[in-house]
Amino acid sequence: MARWVGEHADDLADVIVAETGKARDDAVIAELGYTLQALAFWARRAPGWLADERVRWAGPALVGRRLSVRHVPLGLVGVIAPWNYPLANALGDVIPALTAGNAVLLKPSEHTPRTARLAADGLRACGLPDGVLEVVTGAGEAGAAVVDAVDMVMFTGSTATGRAVAERAGRRLIPASLELGGKDPMLVLADADLERAANTAVYYAMQNAGQTCLSIERVLVEDAVHDRFAALVAERVAALRTGRPGGLGAVDVGGLSAPGQIEIVEAHVADAVAQGAAVMCGGHRITGPGDLYAPTVLTSVTPAMRCMREETFGPLLPIMRVADVDEAVAVANDSPYGLAASVFTRSARRGEAVAARLEAGSVAVNDAMVFFAALDLPMGGWKDSGVGSRHGIGGIRKYTRAQSVVAASRLPRRDLHTYPYRAWRTRLLLSALRRLSAPRRGRPRLAAPGRRSPGR
Repeated sequence: MARWVGEHADDLADVIVAETGKARDDAVIAELGYTLQALAFWARRAPGWLADERVRWAGPALVGRRLSVRHVPLGLVGVIAPWNYPLANALGDVIPALTAGNAVLLKPSEHTPRTARLAADGLRACGLPDGVLEVVTGAGEAGAAVVDAVDMVMFTGSTATGRAVAERAGRRLIPASLELGGKDPMLVLADADLERAANTAVYYAMQNAGQTCLSIERVLVEDAVHDRFAALVAERVAALRTGRPGGLGAVDVGGLSAPGQIEIVEAHVADAVAQGAAVMCGGHRITGPGDLYAPTVLTSVTPAMRCMREETFGPLLPIMRVADVDEAVAVANDSPYGLAASVFTRSARRGEAVAARLEAGSVAVNDAMVFFAALDLPMGGWKDSGVGSRHGIGGIRKYTRAQSVVAASRLPRRDLHTYPYRAWRTRLLLSALRRLSAPRRGRPRLAAPGRRSPGR
């Protein structure tokens, strides 16, 4: 399949661009690049991560027995994919689900069905048996029907829809893995490399026209470097080329992909300006075909503004001045979302310490969004940003059931703890359990209730 993707890269990019309006470079780098990486990754990791596991016995009742864990396919997995990455998000979940031994019902967004169909055609052309992967098109009713038909559902989309999916799955007692909305903060400390921070902020806020769950959606900058940082960002954003996608390198920022998305961006900008925010660049639609919005930078923003609290999912970057790192952490955490975050400081150790204070499932220090390419690491949201994770060992084992197996060939006809009970045998078992559970020499013992612990 990886070879097929490489051979059909132009065809895939054509369909992705036609359905989404994203820059062709975004389609190639983010969509095709991730898909090729994921195909290679799961092919390499899956055999070890899905193999039966031997477990050491942990008690006298298990002497002579062999313990193991099997990872059994769930059966039929439903993947409900979003419109912003119709190839990467769809195949990114389909690949590990299939690799774990399941059949898959893929329900792409009603705005981007052709990309999913082409990818499914590719898998069948590579030898995937008929009926193992089926594409179900349609809007919300189709998604609900998928949830009602499968043994597990993987959903990527808005928090509101994710709640409905989880509730529907809960009624059937099937597992649901959910990657939902985000309002990902970027913290810029006074000792940061401002050139690096500004370049990163511009790219990861505007890439794919800001339509990425992991996009930088708000920046919190210490007062000492706020003005310089904001000027660097605005200068770079103003130079971005926005327009209808053409060939590679034709534009930097494409259009908004889903109906109504541009109105959300306009509403967030209007709300911020009405409350005193300053537009450093952009702040308006671009006339012409397609939903094009000029990449926008806002300053003088406050935490109460919609652009700082609600997911924008567009080419908008609000920059807020904070007094110090403590205020930055407090504002970053004052959100119902907890998908991702980033911290910029010249000290990686300090950055990691700040990262540990942030309520987010993934944090990058002096970088952003790269954790999505770190496929060995789990990637999932905290709070209203989701349940479960993709990638890492859990990203494929979630598509299986764990079966514990205890087996033995040669055992006595009757175990010591079974009927008929005898006082001497029970006392013998209790004595053995006490010895096995006693602290090892050199470790402190627990004090008896009501007594002080002995000194060392």
